[in-house]
Amino acid sequence: MKFLWTTIDVKDLEESVRFYEEIVGLKVVRRVEGGPSTIAFMGDGEGTTVELITHQGVAPKAIGEGISIGFAVSNLDDHIAFIESKGLSIHEGPFSPNPAIRFYYVLDPNGVRVQFVEGN
Repeated sequence: MKFLWTTIDVKDLEESVRFYEEIVGLKVVRRVEGGPSTIAFMGDGEGTTVELITHQGVAPKAIGEGISIGFAVSNLDDHIAFIESKGLSIHEGPFSPNPAIRFYYVLDPNGVRVQFVEGN
């Protein structure tokens, strides 16, 4: 079985697309518009796909508190500086549960916890 994507209901599709482009480094690989819904599939060319979906006139669904999506970074300290230069704040961390891994979280525009991980 192949994992396909993670879907996030968003309140503002363009704001969310900008976040995932500028902060995470994903690009829109496909956009689907039909009826009251608009979907942007975002990827990195390596199989990671995030599906952002908005439904015109409908509030986004609540996001689970224990859910996060994670992305690898080569240097956590450099990435923290990048995040701060974009005017974002760190939501949690950084943490280092063992010497081989470090990570921290930011929130996307919809409250999804996005984890950036060095090591693994």
